[in-house]
Amino acid sequence: MLKTGLVYDPIYLLHNPGRDHPERPERLAFMVKHLETTGLLARLQPVPPYQASIDWVVRVHHPGYIEHVAEVCRRGHGYLNSLDTGVCCDSYHIALMAVGGVLSAIDAVMAGEVKNAFCAVRPPGHHAEADRAMGFCLFNNVAIAARYLQVNYQIERILIVDWDVHHGNGTQATFYDDPTVLYFSVHQYPHYPGSGSEREKGIDDGTGYTINVPMAAGCGDEDYVKTLQDQLEPSARKFKPNFVLISAGFDAHKDDPLSNMFVSEKGFAQMTAFVKGIAEGYCDGRLVSVLEGGYNLPALANSVHVHISALCGTG
Repeated sequence: MLKTGLVYDPIYLLHNPGRDHPERPERLAFMVKHLETTGLLARLQPVPPYQASIDWVVRVHHPGYIEHVAEVCRRGHGYLNSLDTGVCCDSYHIALMAVGGVLSAIDAVMAGEVKNAFCAVRPPGHHAEADRAMGFCLFNNVAIAARYLQVNYQIERILIVDWDVHHGNGTQATFYDDPTVLYFSVHQYPHYPGSGSEREKGIDDGTGYTINVPMAAGCGDEDYVKTLQDQLEPSARKFKPNFVLISAGFDAHKDDPLSNMFVSEKGFAQMTAFVKGIAEGYCDGRLVSVLEGGYNLPALANSVHVHISALCGTG
């Protein structure tokens, strides 16, 4: 029986956005240690990352922006576009490794080496737009992965489910006029970055292929699961995806310092099982989940544990 794949490498700990920054290396270190001590790590198939080629990154980001990221990182510590997105001398390379980790997971799923995969990568990506960094994000890992699937594997219809507590403005912008990618986001609203209202549904040929479900502060497990049942399932049934990507942020957790939601580990497990069921129903289980936010260390580690367990089918 095929295992669930795990993309992780200690190199991801080298990205340092600055002292006391929420998106700190300890997020991954604490998480992986938890997976190891609970025995779950040993049940996963390691998927080694590689540095993504710029040829893939330019399918989402402008060449001038990519060079700007490289130049700021060459200078050492600094900020990209806004003070919330700090970098160090290693950040450009690590961001390319984060993209490459997701592409490696896709390769493993498409080759039948793993049944699905979770990418424990950083920096995160879903806020990154074509020409600017924001919200701790440098390159849009999931958006680049979708373009990779389209070009490298001729995947015709891709479902992106984004349950990070913050709306994925960068991912939405990338596919706003694209009917081949269904972007479904459930997020706290109003909240950073300010986008993600129900009125934002796409433009031109992409109209109707962006689905935003803004949630008021205080929502919890039942609200999230019901949203997936009532809105994601019928949309997926109509769209019939050939591959599923998850922007898996865990900052809607009740203990997260950057949100006002009340999702528990049980809720994340149920959400994972639901989306996994969609992948199994429409695309032979082909699914890659990519870490986005989550800033309380124990809450993040526990949530990732139940998320991966559900991907394995043991949750």
